[in-house]
Amino acid sequence: MVDVIIIGQGPAGISCAIYLKRYNLNPLVIAKDYGALEVNSVIENYYGIKSIDGQELIKEGIEQAKELGIEVVNDEVINIETYPTIEVVTKNNKYQARSIFLATGKSRSKFIAKGFKDFEGKGISYCATCDGFFYRKKRMGIIGSGDYMLSELEVLRNFTNDIIVFADSKLDIKEKVVTDKIIEFYGKDALEGVKTSNEDIKLDAMFVALGSQDGFSFAKHLGIMLDEKNNIIVKDYMTNVEGVFAGGDVIGGLTQIVKAASDGANAALKIKKYLESK
Repeated sequence: MVDVIIIGQGPAGISCAIYLKRYNLNPLVIAKDYGALEVNSVIENYYGIKSIDGQELIKEGIEQAKELGIEVVNDEVINIETYPTIEVVTKNNKYQARSIFLATGKSRSKFIAKGFKDFEGKGISYCATCDGFFYRKKRMGIIGSGDYMLSELEVLRNFTNDIIVFADSKLDIKEKVVTDKIIEFYGKDALEGVKTSNEDIKLDAMFVALGSQDGFSFAKHLGIMLDEKNNIIVKDYMTNVEGVFAGGDVIGGLTQIVKAASDGANAALKIKKYLESK
């Protein structure tokens, strides 16, 4: 068991890890990609650096962490549980920790279709564990095609045998897979179905599991409070779920590297004090 699992290896995550290590704590960083700096953007407004490629800056930060003895795991987090102990499940492993720091940044992929926003919370869900039970023995849909979707699908199978997967390609699974584009979500007081480019499909619920888990989907799963802009709400960088902290773009504010790095450093101090209190 480690002291802190940090999800995200951007400026917030790595800064938090470095300061935690300075406090003689044992952080573990897990991340799949470089987040917003994955794109080859040029950074020209960071203190002390005239100009640097975004990916190069991220790589330098990761190397700095590794030289301090911090373990950085390249893997995809597909689930987090906080009870009875904190456990992070990745594509390839399971880890336990005393606390978590979410530094996942903001999701850069959005699902857009007519009626989608109208039925969020009224048949459209982002958490199979949270809401699957309410639609047991009913007809469910799930959107996605990667490991995150497959993990959510496994949960939904506990509640019904009537599941349709909406993906961008064929999948080797027992459920029906629809690759046609979803045009519209419809219903009266709650979701009743979707229209694709080729057919009308009746559904009682649709679960969204696109790409990889991000701060929003983690928050929905764990019951973390969000504001009206879907930013994670924190007090001294802790969420309303004990032991779960967050910082960087995922909590809103100035979307700049300097702010994310500051969040990481400040959150490390709050995590240190939290762990000492335990």
